[in-house]
Amino acid sequence: MRWRGNRKSNNVEDRRSERVSGVGGSRGGGMLRLLPMVFKLLGFKGAVILAVCVGAYGLFTGNLGNILAVLGLQQDATTSVSEAPLRETAEEKELVNFISVILADTEETWSTLFRQKGKTYQEPRLVLFRDAVKSACGMAHSAIGPFYCPGDHQVYIDLGFYDQLKNRFKAPGDFAQAYVIAHEIGHHVQTLLGISSKVHTAQSKLSKVEGNKLSVRQELQADCLAGVWANHANSTRELLEAGDIEEGLVAASAIGDDTLQKQSQGYVSPDSFTHGSAEQRVKWFKIGFENGGMDDCDTFNNF
Repeated sequence: MRWRGNRKSNNVEDRRSERVSGVGGSRGGGMLRLLPMVFKLLGFKGAVILAVCVGAYGLFTGNLGNILAVLGLQQDATTSVSEAPLRETAEEKELVNFISVILADTEETWSTLFRQKGKTYQEPRLVLFRDAVKSACGMAHSAIGPFYCPGDHQVYIDLGFYDQLKNRFKAPGDFAQAYVIAHEIGHHVQTLLGISSKVHTAQSKLSKVEGNKLSVRQELQADCLAGVWANHANSTRELLEAGDIEEGLVAASAIGDDTLQKQSQGYVSPDSFTHGSAEQRVKWFKIGFENGGMDDCDTFNNF
């Protein structure tokens, strides 16, 4: 990607020096909903798995605090945040600069597209953290992956996730990293347009299986919106280079629900999908990229 020398966003908040103590067993969820990876790496079983699943659902819907309170898992008064010296490698510094530039580019795209529809785009903040973080959606651990919290309009990313994307999921490259950010910004766009709240309201009246189907449609729309951003980043600012879109498609495929389930449990359970299959994620990213319009991302009526 041709990102060096471009404008950086003023909306990046660096909390990597913060250390959160008293983090409980419940963790928030994020864009990739990497629960299978968490189970495999951390060995959660039985009640712990249930707690993590509920925590992930709560964070996705922006209602994690209420759910944890009902379950008796809300963080207690001993939870605290302390500061530690920030030790940053040259590679991390480069990555922070990259993230800031990509975030600024999403601001350019969505400000323009919202203005064309007579709306005002409210720029979100992007929070960098290590290990664990407090958000308006509750506590979250880095093992869950990047996530967007509608409660505070902020995207949360632990830079260590990009190592997993490259090494575990075999999706290297700067555009694959940009896709992660663009997907989470897609959730912000959904929040501003009122789509997220409508999905949450509808899910409260549905069974788990039917609610998961709505989650899939919402996630696929965020993939499509990431493609819309890529279209404008390329056509307006020539940010993309040869092979970049292929990197994004590899990343989208690598984090499909079917791919993750097959890796973690050896079989696929479509009724438990929350983000969509690898094929679906690739399909909708390509629709957004090829057409470049928000109206083309209606996954709810054109599934």
